[in-house]
Amino acid sequence: MPIISYTGGYVLTNGYIINHEDTCIVIDAPAQIHELIKSENLTPTHLLLTHQHFDHTEDVKALQDMGVKVVSHSPYSESLIRQKEARENWGLPINIQPFTPDILLEDKNEFSVGNLNFNISHIPGHSPDSITFYSQELNTVFSGDTLMAGGMGRTDLPGGSLELLLEGIKTKLYSLPDNTICLSGHGSETTIGQEKEHNEFV
Repeated sequence: MPIISYTGGYVLTNGYIINHEDTCIVIDAPAQIHELIKSENLTPTHLLLTHQHFDHTEDVKALQDMGVKVVSHSPYSESLIRQKEARENWGLPINIQPFTPDILLEDKNEFSVGNLNFNISHIPGHSPDSITFYSQELNTVFSGDTLMAGGMGRTDLPGGSLELLLEGIKTKLYSLPDNTICLSGHGSETTIGQEKEHNEFV
């Protein structure tokens, strides 16, 4: 599979680099993912954000400085980033520079970069701006913190909703083919079929 997995930052967040034929893009921006991109001599054109929580956006500014276009559901918002909470409540020395997304997806259900096409599902519950990216060609869904191996995103943060998260997972993710690979924001790789059968949280 033409996908490089990377884990970084204080809460071990996953980011992904898709290097497919003539297209190179990044999914989420945990801390220092730009160093891996440089070491691999890659030149991504777009960064797709599954949501704006601090651990997924620590490297956004570094990628923008490399000329990468930032794609997100919503405009930059401190209430979505949750940087102040990370500092004051959890003691994490987070310092995310504000950024301006180049492309907003809040009204879109499809997005293409080069020869890769993604179906977009807006699934709030973990964060109001949470979206997933499904590529039929790669047989993969990038689920962010919506659905994870044996779990799902927390819903106790402001703007969270257990009801909305469960509804979105069941109607928008569990409707994908069972053999669809699920790459999430934390934890290991899984499949939709595996989660439908064994995920006790859902």
